[in-house]
Amino acid sequence: MATSNRTSLFKAPNGRSFLIPFIFICSLFLLWGFAHGLLDVLDKHFQDTLHVTKAQSGFVQFSLYIGYLVMALPAGLFMKKYGYQRGIILGLVLFAVGAFLFYPAAKFEAFIPFLLALFVLACGLACLETAANPYSTVLGPQEGAARRINISQSFNGLGWILGPLMGGLLIFGADVKEGAEKFDSLVQPYMWVGCIVVVVALIFMIIKLPEIKEESASEHEENPPMRNLLKHPAFVVAVIAQFLYVAAQTGTNSFFINYVTDAIPDLKTPIGGMMENLGLFGEIFMPRNHEQAASLILAIGGMGAFWIGRLSGSYLMKFVSPQRLLAIYAVMNSLLVFVVIMDWGWFSVISLFTTYFFMSVMFPTIFALGIADLGSLTKKGASFLVMAVAGGAFCPPIMGLIADNSSMSFAFIIPLFCFVFIAWYAIWGIGKKVEVKELTLVHH
Repeated sequence: MATSNRTSLFKAPNGRSFLIPFIFICSLFLLWGFAHGLLDVLDKHFQDTLHVTKAQSGFVQFSLYIGYLVMALPAGLFMKKYGYQRGIILGLVLFAVGAFLFYPAAKFEAFIPFLLALFVLACGLACLETAANPYSTVLGPQEGAARRINISQSFNGLGWILGPLMGGLLIFGADVKEGAEKFDSLVQPYMWVGCIVVVVALIFMIIKLPEIKEESASEHEENPPMRNLLKHPAFVVAVIAQFLYVAAQTGTNSFFINYVTDAIPDLKTPIGGMMENLGLFGEIFMPRNHEQAASLILAIGGMGAFWIGRLSGSYLMKFVSPQRLLAIYAVMNSLLVFVVIMDWGWFSVISLFTTYFFMSVMFPTIFALGIADLGSLTKKGASFLVMAVAGGAFCPPIMGLIADNSSMSFAFIIPLFCFVFIAWYAIWGIGKKVEVKELTLVHH
């Protein structure tokens, strides 16, 4: 009996359904998306409260993404020995500890303690991403790997919407205190995040996830050396592309509010007028200042477009190969970021948040293409692709330095370079090494 595409997407060849485990994994994507989205309001917040430069505020992202670089490989080795489920639990515990560390950090009222808390939180996120990304690709037939990871990443996109939305409300909206209480607005959202993560960790301690064993390239190659990854050139280029994609996304996120408030100085007035027509929702999120108005554009415009892009992208992959869709989206973003650099007021602002739609499928698609047919090297390969997230550590300080010495708009030359490389990767960099319809390496 034939099965539908929807059903077969989450079924193994033996008929076993992985739909329920997939749903649990999607909850993790939502959590770390929220954590990253909440982070995007911190750069401007620290600029205002601690009077740090744009380059210095870029170390908010540096401290987070450097945690990925430090933790991703140990997380992969941990899961190689103990499995995906224990790796997820470890990640949730570290995630909760990092969130709770915001309470003592607020008492110090200094920049460094916050960076240390973010580093611990990032170690948890690195474990979750190292586990959940490859796990979602193997919960069903291999040809559906890119679609499954884009569906699960759609929940990540929803988290990215809620993060700046709640951050703008709780951090910028409540940022009216002075003196010793000026960081109190940071404590409440992170305490809630910590409590929710603890509950999720308890759930994952109770449930039983199926352990997927990757097939080895040879029956005698149960634990191949890591250097064998170099024999997969499509994987190596994917790591570079992933590094640059995360650099572009993080740089855009970090200075979105700066760019928008510079491009449209009187932003509060038009956004406030729009909120008046939205009833109770508008009353709750009515901007009190320009920064909160910009965070609303980031949440609803940018991250909303990102989420729609994830949902539509997973559907489009039924008809368009992942590699071709990635190429089209990278070319579009290269053009849009050029408009951003030109600094043409509202036209450039609209171009900026439109880039999120075309960024939407990049991370999961590069990830799926990168680990295609790695066999017993999948977990190790996934570790390197998660380590590539460290690209987000280096881009914001560089963009901030350019902005401090030139202009905020010109700093977007860095994301432009990144998207041009990704376009090359998708069009020529993979070449004929990958048969993207089935996401398997071609054997010569």
